Amino acid sequence: MTVEALEKLTDGARAYLVPVGAVWGTLHGFSSGIPGLSFPSFRLIVREGAKIQLDHTVPADSLASALAPLPEAVRSLAEAQLERYAAPRPPMALPGRDAPLGFSRPLVMGVLNVTPDSFSDGGKFLDTDAAIRRARQMRAEGADIIDIGGESTRPGATPVWEGEEAERIVPVIEALAADGIPLSVDTRHSTVMTKAVDAGAHIINDVSALTYDGDSMSAAVATDAPIILMHSQGTPKTMQDAPDYDNVVLDVYDYLEDRIEACTAAGIDRSRLIVDPGIGFGKRVVQDNLALMNGLAFFHSLGCPVLLGASRKRFIGAITGVEEAAERMPGSLAAVLKGVEQGVQIVRVHDVVETVQAVRLSQAMHDAAMMGAGG
Repeated sequence: MTVEALEKLTDGARAYLVPVGAVWGTLHGFSSGIPGLSFPSFRLIVREGAKIQLDHTVPADSLASALAPLPEAVRSLAEAQLERYAAPRPPMALPGRDAPLGFSRPLVMGVLNVTPDSFSDGGKFLDTDAAIRRARQMRAEGADIIDIGGESTRPGATPVWEGEEAERIVPVIEALAADGIPLSVDTRHSTVMTKAVDAGAHIINDVSALTYDGDSMSAAVATDAPIILMHSQGTPKTMQDAPDYDNVVLDVYDYLEDRIEACTAAGIDRSRLIVDPGIGFGKRVVQDNLALMNGLAFFHSLGCPVLLGASRKRFIGAITGVEEAAERMPGSLAAVLKGVEQGVQIVRVHDVVETVQAVRLSQAMHDAAMMGAGG
């Protein structure tokens, strides 16, 4: 891009620094805030509207000279991303719980669907006692967090009355809170958020990033709970009708950045926020989901812990030919390890015991790499 073209960029242009490769162990290039993880180079992308004006790969040690010619407003966006890449992710306070949520290793979040129609295990844990038993089993298997949902958000799902949603999950949360288990509530309804946190839930996981319910932002502010902001295009009923993006990785990034700004403007500190690119939620089944899987490291530049929820998703079946969601555990593990390799802090899964083993081994290899080739 010529100097003349750079000078014509407007203040609406946006710069992005997307890591190319992720290396564990001895420093290779740019050191991230995740201990042991570095990025040897970046794609420097400048986008104005839907048009990519600049896209080239820059070694990490040449970033300063590569950014220097950019207009100040554009350059400052990239520099802010670098600052957030480098910042550590401190432990996250959980309301009503003395021990914070730490991110020194990847955390495993076990899925508990107290629903009749979830895509993978609908109906299995609709009974309160069965749900409680399953949660305790996942905790015994090594789950760090249990994510409890009372409304299916699978593609094509019909909305559930929030009173019924609360009736399904509140008794489960109350029982598990007494056990001291870190709990997340998977809901997009403000009244359910409030009831769940009052019952003992510690985290709010909203697939709409606090946009579906007009009162959800104020409810989230009032709880002091960490919030998981997920990207989705459309609602569960419509999201797979015709998902469309100019550039799925950049578009999802922009959306999450905007939602973070909305939250901080409302009084939610960035330190309470977790981001989730929303694998399978309003995405073209293979093309978009694979692009996001390969671009997970980029989302660290939002300055929040990153959650990956790819477990048993349809893109795994589309690639492997496995139609039954419950039979997609091997593919789910491959997705988890792809995320862990890129430094994601939380993986949301159905198959807890298998995931815990895979994540522990991956973490041990990363730790060994940090000690050097000779151990």
